[in-house]
Amino acid sequence: MTKAHTTIVERRGRVGWRLLAAAGLAATLAGCYKSPQVVAEPAYPTDYRERHPITIKERERTVEVFVGRNRGGLTPVQRADVLSFAQQWRREAMSGIIIDVPSGQGVERAAADSMREVHSILAASGVPRNAVFVRNYRTPPATLASIKMNYSKLSAEAGPCGQWPTDIGPSIDSKDYENRPYWNLGCATQRNLASMVDNPADLVQPRGEAPAYSGRRSVAIDKYRKGDNPSGTYDGYDKGKISDLGK
Repeated sequence: MTKAHTTIVERRGRVGWRLLAAAGLAATLAGCYKSPQVVAEPAYPTDYRERHPITIKERERTVEVFVGRNRGGLTPVQRADVLSFAQQWRREAMSGIIIDVPSGQGVERAAADSMREVHSILAASGVPRNAVFVRNYRTPPATLASIKMNYSKLSAEAGPCGQWPTDIGPSIDSKDYENRPYWNLGCATQRNLASMVDNPADLVQPRGEAPAYSGRRSVAIDKYRKGDNPSGTYDGYDKGKISDLGK
């Protein structure tokens, strides 16, 4: 084999190794490549209850009783506020009552006198003593001192309203021609319902049935046994005289 022939063979070998390395690198890069993922657009809820759901949350109910330095005890209006607070606690509370009593600025004695009446009203309203937790706090300067009472309760909320993620008029967007309800539709109704409901738990499950009125049931069954009409009689409701006003 001549020297020239040997040089040609070596060149061909080097070219072959380069091609083999390039093919291996391409295969490696192909293994790392990922096809782009197409993110699907979230479905547009056509039901207003899905767009603006009513959620049940835990909120605080707070009542403040202002305390003066030169007068102890509660005013008639403050007594009514504390009584209403205690009655609401028995009906809707999810926790005990926390009372923050002010200290400093010379209001300690007046606050102590007011707290005696507060404890008396709470006890008379059926609030257990162990359900009331009292703690002190420093009154900031130039601030009117107050006794702050609060407890946790359930609250129904919906919204916020007034959101317009898309236009409601015609545009080049094809979504505007699908005749779907606009996003804010039904939000005010849901928000009003959440604020008016008496017990937010009623939105989740029904209340337990109360026992039947045994007195009325006994009367109806007795009439049915005798063969009489079991319905009630209401006299006098049709004896009213039509007014002549405007004739």
